[in-house]
Amino acid sequence: MDLKKTLKTLKLNESTISTILGVIVIIFAGVLVFNYLKKGKQGSTVPATNTQIEEKEENQNNKKTYTVKKGQSLWMIAEEVYGSGYNWVDLAKENNIKNPNLIKEEQELKIPAIQAKVAKTTDEAKEKITGGTYTVVKGDNLWEIAVRAYGDGYKWVEIAKENKLANPNLIHAGNVLRLPR
Repeated sequence: MDLKKTLKTLKLNESTISTILGVIVIIFAGVLVFNYLKKGKQGSTVPATNTQIEEKEENQNNKKTYTVKKGQSLWMIAEEVYGSGYNWVDLAKENNIKNPNLIKEEQELKIPAIQAKVAKTTDEAKEKITGGTYTVVKGDNLWEIAVRAYGDGYKWVEIAKENKLANPNLIHAGNVLRLPR
């Protein structure tokens, strides 16, 4: 028996079948999205409340240990213990954790006695430009020059116009730029 005869006996035409298949696909896609979002919430962090560092003597080393609470990550634990989340790497290394995203509730972690790491700022505060001209140094760009000269990076356009720069993205060390005041 072929498909056309079967459909004629069921009295279904192509548009009805297309509608039914479309509804099935939409329901299936909805279930997939729902499951994806549901799984995404399982790994979300839950703010820790009144967690404490448990000090235990471990063998003869007198190392501190920490019991992982529900929803915590190594970053959160490092923030709590050291005051800096950047020490999560030290926690992972000390505990031989291959995948830092996989720590379990009630897992005992050794807390190494180390200094807290502080985030370093790479941009040093550069001097303000007060004169009517500026000599470009290596690494400069018009945006930074405008910020230092005017306190407004968007003024780079005025600097480019004043100096008739064909390509404002291309300035060379040693160029002397006029700064309109």
